[in-house]
Amino acid sequence: MAKALFRLQKFLRRTQFLLLFLTAAYLMAGSLLLLQRTGLGTQQGSRGTAAAQALPLLEGMPGDGMAEPGTLQSPRQAARLLVGMDTLQEPALEQWHSPRWLVSRNLELRQLRRRWFHRFISEQEPMQTVGFKAMKHTAEHKGTYVGCFSDDSRERTLKGAVFYDLRKMTVSHCQEACAERAYALAGLAYGAECYCGNQLPASAAKPEECNSECKGEKGSVCGGVNRLSVYRVEELRAAARQRRNVIYRGCFRAPENLTDTFPASLLQPNLTVEMCSEFCSKKEFPLAVIPGQECYCGYPTGRFPLRHGADGQLCSAGQAGYCQVYQTPVQDTRCTDRKFLATKSKVFVALSSFPGAGNTWARHLIEHATGYYTGSYYFDGALYNKGFKGEKDHWRSRRTICVKTHESGRTEIEMFDSAILLIRNPYKSLVAEFNRKYAGHLGYATDRAWRSKEWPDFVNSYASWWASHVLDWLKYGKRLLVVHYEELKQSLIPKLKEMVEFLNMTVTEDRLLCVENNRDGNFKRSGAKQKDFEPFTQEMKELIDRYILTVDEALRERNFTGLPREYVPR
Repeated sequence: MAKALFRLQKFLRRTQFLLLFLTAAYLMAGSLLLLQRTGLGTQQGSRGTAAAQALPLLEGMPGDGMAEPGTLQSPRQAARLLVGMDTLQEPALEQWHSPRWLVSRNLELRQLRRRWFHRFISEQEPMQTVGFKAMKHTAEHKGTYVGCFSDDSRERTLKGAVFYDLRKMTVSHCQEACAERAYALAGLAYGAECYCGNQLPASAAKPEECNSECKGEKGSVCGGVNRLSVYRVEELRAAARQRRNVIYRGCFRAPENLTDTFPASLLQPNLTVEMCSEFCSKKEFPLAVIPGQECYCGYPTGRFPLRHGADGQLCSAGQAGYCQVYQTPVQDTRCTDRKFLATKSKVFVALSSFPGAGNTWARHLIEHATGYYTGSYYFDGALYNKGFKGEKDHWRSRRTICVKTHESGRTEIEMFDSAILLIRNPYKSLVAEFNRKYAGHLGYATDRAWRSKEWPDFVNSYASWWASHVLDWLKYGKRLLVVHYEELKQSLIPKLKEMVEFLNMTVTEDRLLCVENNRDGNFKRSGAKQKDFEPFTQEMKELIDRYILTVDEALRERNFTGLPREYVPR
């Protein structure tokens, strides 16, 4: 009996030790996971797997594989670049299991967790009504608070302009943005969304239903779930008038029947451009049309497409049958409504490009033409704040019309059923991506950055990626539509039609004209441009030109149109 008790006691001691060991191991694992989440790189909008994207360099040329600037290795002699598509080598097995690949995949997991976290927060915040009674529409806001209103996304009244800011939205920011665009009302929803217009929503809501705190202003209310906190901003419009941009679009032949073509008109003695623009802005029209001493407001339409301008002297001389056209601060709203697909898409479509090739701009065009959001393989908070709501949606949800990606490599490509492959002049792409890395989506890198060691290292690594990206998609892509950025920019409507048809969508002519009227969106770079100097050395040009010839030959072998002639010589 004593022997049995001794054995039992010995077993229990071992069990206690085992439990203690497992507990310690569990706590250590949790600590390591926490360190991984907070310690590793958190750069948003990561450009994908580096090792799999590099193309072997031409024999005798310096360079190395694709990597982020901070992780560039020293240049080394590389293998010969093979021109034939069938002779392209698969990435070595070691590349897929290298630490760099592991970091890339860990980054992807963190991005997925980030998406889940933002979605969870957005679902929970409207429910947190405790304490919101203390929030007030303070007097420091320059606009006049009107009330809380219901917001129907299908029949939105305040749709003149839309802004998002997931982190820094404030009441004052929304009011000023709407006033600068000549709107009388500013409405906020979900704590981060701003809507402008001139007509109050039809249905009022209970004050307590506007219960979302502004993301950038504690203690202030920015609407709620399907609820708008609405302010009048007329008193701000006079101060904002000086900052408004009224853009001269040119002299055009007037349509035969002006009253049928344009929905609003103004007849006033001593008419000025400012009078006409102000009148059309109040009516929420993006065009102010002035034939002689009359003022008409409207949109670009099939009757008045604004594609073929006339000699400006005809308008200056008051020639009958011609009119001056101005772009008001008001946004053309016929193509601004967007939503997620009601049912999952059966075809998984990629919008693939090398970084800096205009992917964001192409997404803007596609979303406004089709009315559906585009997704992204990455999560970029800056783009979400610009209105790309698909950034927060999981890239494999199939609720978006297509998915942005910069990935290459067989595995990543074969996940998609078809793809729009966007190609841009590598010289322009490299400059654009370098600007983005050092100054964000809309800024310019400083002269110091251009003249630093980072620039030649960047070119040596990224130039090979530009070529390998196209070659991989040509080799492994199942169904491709090749679009050249330069041709899309020059012939927007025909090329955009082609892209929309490839996505199996139909679009009206008026909606396409609306897209053309809003073609730039909010994506023109601002700030001081870099000075006029040639950033590419002769050695860089020789390297890039060889890649251009390789890609051009590969496109022609696949029966696609070769690269535009402007790419080479340089």
